[in-house]
Amino acid sequence: MAASGIAPRILCIGIPVRDLTFRVEAVPERGSKANATHLAEICGGNALNAAIAIARLGGRVAFAGPMGDASETASGFILGRMAAEHIETTHIVRMPGVVTPVSAIMIEPSGERTLAIYRDPALWTVKLPEADDLLADCRAVLVESRCASFCTDLCAEARRRGIAVVGGVDRAMALTDALLTAASHLLFASEQIQETAGLADDGEALKRLARATPAFLAATRGPRGTIWLNERGGLEETTAFPVQAVDTLGAGDVFHGAFTLRLAEGGDLREALRFAAAAAALKCTRHGGGLGAPQRAEVEEFLRNQLEPARGQAPGI
Repeated sequence: MAASGIAPRILCIGIPVRDLTFRVEAVPERGSKANATHLAEICGGNALNAAIAIARLGGRVAFAGPMGDASETASGFILGRMAAEHIETTHIVRMPGVVTPVSAIMIEPSGERTLAIYRDPALWTVKLPEADDLLADCRAVLVESRCASFCTDLCAEARRRGIAVVGGVDRAMALTDALLTAASHLLFASEQIQETAGLADDGEALKRLARATPAFLAATRGPRGTIWLNERGGLEETTAFPVQAVDTLGAGDVFHGAFTLRLAEGGDLREALRFAAAAAALKCTRHGGGLGAPQRAEVEEFLRNQLEPARGQAPGI
């Protein structure tokens, strides 16, 4: 909780997705089929998963971004789930004639997932509400990196107002990407930091990228934990917690949400990274994508039971 005792308000910017998840013994070979043992319809998308985590961990969350036509079943389902999670939806922009993204996800017993997703190209033409409305009483902004084209100016304005901007990066970025300098914190996955920097070593990739941005830089590496650059430019690691993973879908998003919340509450980087690692580890022990995000009490109890974070067994964070 923030020093004032009032939960911080965090703005999450992204594109919500309707996820159809199938549990399978193994992903079928090309041209074949497999019977699923379980089917679930859940809401997803990087920023929405993070928003759910923030709400469950005690933050106040507002969501902004495009969504498809008001007549769609998918968009109605997603809005219903967001209301159930107490996520503010007044800044969502409905786009007539546009399709809300849908994904099909296959989850193996190890927790590894394989997915296909459709996003309507028109979603990127959205115009968000005015900055004064979006940033009012805002302690931090969390944005999907893929949404930079329609929110970089807002992120830059947030930084001018002293508001932290956390970018959750789930794909390679160009070194000229405006979000590199508009964000105060950038959280990559290992594959994406290597592709962005053009280097096969996470640590060296972080150092190269640090020459292109003043932002805090970190790369999550699943069971190998998180590697990051401290304020002196030195490499540090936050190790993962050992859990038995059953579903890694949304684990990285939960990590991003938990990190952003703890930072907004006044936690330092080490504390925020450890808190995020615990939340993501707990998410990996349950199905449901972002809807498997833990409650605050669960994370705090989990951390109390850890003497020191150890190298984990949960892939995909």
